[in-house]
Amino acid sequence: MSETVAMLMFLLLLVGCVLGFPIAFVLAGLATLFGLGYWGSEVLLMFVSRCYGMMSDYIMIAVPLFVLMGYIMEQTGIAVRLYNGLYYIFGPVRGGLGIATVVVCTLFAASTGIIGASIVTMGLLALPMMLKYGYAKDLASGTVCAGGDLGILIPPSIMLVVLGSQATLSVGRLFLGAFPPGLLLSALYITYIAVRCLLRPKDGPAMSKEERTAVPLHMRMSKAVEGVIPPILLIVCVLGAIFLGIATPTEAAAIGAFIALAIGMIYREVTWKKLKTAFVGTLKTTSMVLFVMLGASCFTAVFLGLGGGEVVTGYLIGLGLGRYGLLVLMLFIIFVLGMFIDWIGILLITIPIFMPLAKMLEFDPLWFGILMCLDLQMSFLTPPFAPATLYLKGVAPEDVQYTDMYKGVWPYLILISAAIALCVLFPEIVTWLPEKMIK
Repeated sequence: MSETVAMLMFLLLLVGCVLGFPIAFVLAGLATLFGLGYWGSEVLLMFVSRCYGMMSDYIMIAVPLFVLMGYIMEQTGIAVRLYNGLYYIFGPVRGGLGIATVVVCTLFAASTGIIGASIVTMGLLALPMMLKYGYAKDLASGTVCAGGDLGILIPPSIMLVVLGSQATLSVGRLFLGAFPPGLLLSALYITYIAVRCLLRPKDGPAMSKEERTAVPLHMRMSKAVEGVIPPILLIVCVLGAIFLGIATPTEAAAIGAFIALAIGMIYREVTWKKLKTAFVGTLKTTSMVLFVMLGASCFTAVFLGLGGGEVVTGYLIGLGLGRYGLLVLMLFIIFVLGMFIDWIGILLITIPIFMPLAKMLEFDPLWFGILMCLDLQMSFLTPPFAPATLYLKGVAPEDVQYTDMYKGVWPYLILISAAIALCVLFPEIVTWLPEKMIK
């Protein structure tokens, strides 16, 4: 009986999300309704315990600090300087502006874990530039969405902090394990743009000869170096402190926020208005993350308490698909959930069910966790939820429609699937660096 109630609970979760209700309140509401109905008021004590456990989790302090670092980077115009510098380097190549967009998004992703900031910034900066030079709308919009999407995977990443906290995995090892897949995705994106524009030059034309010669080579190189140094410095300081054991991820997040503020002050881009925007944005984003985490934590506790975890695990094992068949099925379930549910909710719902199953199947938990995060890259691009397209539509020119964005992102969904397949075939892509750097 309780297992049937648990399945009904999960079904109502999907219904609530499809109807557009905020996921944090859907999760918390269902947990309260079913918990009170099955255990009575005792379930409220469990909710209090869950809330206290999340609030006292030291690693979660890294979330607002990394978010603040990202907002400061956005407000101080670091991405603008970076793009303007790389614009003159890659512009003379077919598809060069698209390639420059991916490079900027990769470096920006390693400086901030906020995809909204990356997509909005590049949507204001790179999208109009690509359209001005005659780029196909689907290529231009798809590149911004997929490139900005890298911010949630390449360290420092809020997703990895949440994963480490909930799955009791080392955040430092997760950061090391996510770097190669993130760079692999970036390389696949660049290759796709280069090949497509080589075969179809009209989709991504190069800058004209007059524009290429208008700025001397030494000035182009100077702008590129000036734009690249700040994010590289931030990456080295934050991730270097973690990888060398100098600081914990939480301490490194504080270092990163301080360095981002210092860079902004050096460039004289820090004002009270920009700081206020950064602080308010950090407060909103952190509150959203923590509300969803609290709701998902309570939902998962009730769902597992009703026996839902055993039902799902038993059903999956009973299918007789074998180790890798079950791996594909779990990743497919996460992909489908990504069409309707925010990544935080997906992680917090699936980790208590899938992670024990992965260990039972003798998969490396670190490797499996990174595969989950790679899979969740697609959740930002797949309709009807597709938050990446929602972010971009808010700042895109009026003639760029959702149809252009959806047409533009599907090649990147294939590339993400290819990256997952490569990481399954060659687990060393994920595991080699953590094993060498952190024992």
